[in-house]
Amino acid sequence: MENNKQRWTILGQDPEILLAALANVISWFVVTFCPRFLPYLLPSSPEEDQDDANSVDSTRTRCISIGRPGGMEQLRLVTLKKNICTIGYNVKHVSPAPYTPADGFSLPEDCVVVKNLAFSVNYADCTIRWGLYESAKKFVGYPIVPGFDVAGTIESVPKTNNSNFSVGDRVFGCTLFGAYSSRVVIPTIQLRKIPDCIEKFSKAASFPAVSMTALYALHLAGYFPGGVDDGASRHKFKNKSILIHSAAGGVGSFLVQMAKILGLGPIVGVVGRSSKVDEAYRLGCDVVIDKSTEDLWSAATKACPAGFSTIMDANGVSTLKESYDSLAPSGRLVVFGFHSNLPLGQAMLNPLEWIRMARKQSNMPKFDAMDLTVSNKSVLGFNLSFFAEEREVLSDMFDQILEWISNEKLECPNVVEMEMENIALAHEFISSGKSIGKIVVKTE
Repeated sequence: MENNKQRWTILGQDPEILLAALANVISWFVVTFCPRFLPYLLPSSPEEDQDDANSVDSTRTRCISIGRPGGMEQLRLVTLKKNICTIGYNVKHVSPAPYTPADGFSLPEDCVVVKNLAFSVNYADCTIRWGLYESAKKFVGYPIVPGFDVAGTIESVPKTNNSNFSVGDRVFGCTLFGAYSSRVVIPTIQLRKIPDCIEKFSKAASFPAVSMTALYALHLAGYFPGGVDDGASRHKFKNKSILIHSAAGGVGSFLVQMAKILGLGPIVGVVGRSSKVDEAYRLGCDVVIDKSTEDLWSAATKACPAGFSTIMDANGVSTLKESYDSLAPSGRLVVFGFHSNLPLGQAMLNPLEWIRMARKQSNMPKFDAMDLTVSNKSVLGFNLSFFAEEREVLSDMFDQILEWISNEKLECPNVVEMEMENIALAHEFISSGKSIGKIVVKTE
């Protein structure tokens, strides 16, 4: 067990955050004022094939590598040397992330190589690029190949293959980083065969990370696993109302559908643009609040005067306090992101953005233990990228999700397909707040 040593700070700040800030400011300065020096900000790795960098040979791995914290310029499409794949940080018995050894490796019994044909883009990937994603810094560092979701075919299996996978099987699943790649080594427990009802790999890649995040959030809220045969919630409180921020987004779209499956209601979805209202209703919301045209919390009170049993919040500073205040007695606030703490629609983080982020961080609400007790409320948070040692938990959830997909109870969110060469545009789109559903990148 690791020693819980007190982390040292500089001026009250984590030194790694200050280094990330410095790296981003340098990127901003160079790109803005002296772009001819930009190549000096793009470190390469020994695993990259510098002599054949633009190769499109299908037997060679192509991936998006981030060499250091910074702006869009850090998203480099590279070709790796022969026989090198990307790999997640929880496959240390093969190699440390992000790449397999250049001199080859023996595929262990619990892993396969996936020819990855599609991966999804999550907002977390932008924070990885900025140098602000804690698990990426802690377990991988730089260079890093970001991404969690994969969908493709089994390319190779171990000599002793005890899994139910064979070469050529259509699969989808998660890796703990390394998904922005055409070839990934992944433990079999993190993969499932793609159901027949999903024809396109791009649709399959839109499911894993966001659906498991949604289901684990509902688990923390006390609604999963169910306690009866029909799969309905085990939650016995009379109040089963739920408010879901960003209800038309990646995680939100699955939270709405799963809340409907588990018998919760009313389901109140919040969206930030009028263009997302119809999608939120289509997914299953009973009430949709368009905060661009109406006061969010007045509308929330009108929808559920007694307060909400559960509020799902990935916004951060802009809504956390009000979300907590809007809980009913015995209510639970589940936190899984801090989008509003970060700049919206910014390709690069200039010095002013770091000042704004610091100010927002100082305004984050503090929850008093006595108030939690007296008001009978709970605040719970999580990040699945830290769950390397909890694979059985996630595996059980993946099985439930697969069952719902196969029974057509869960549907694929709206998918926007893009090419690897346009990865910077994908990052720009997801950080703009304008995307609906999922952005998926095809590797071929």
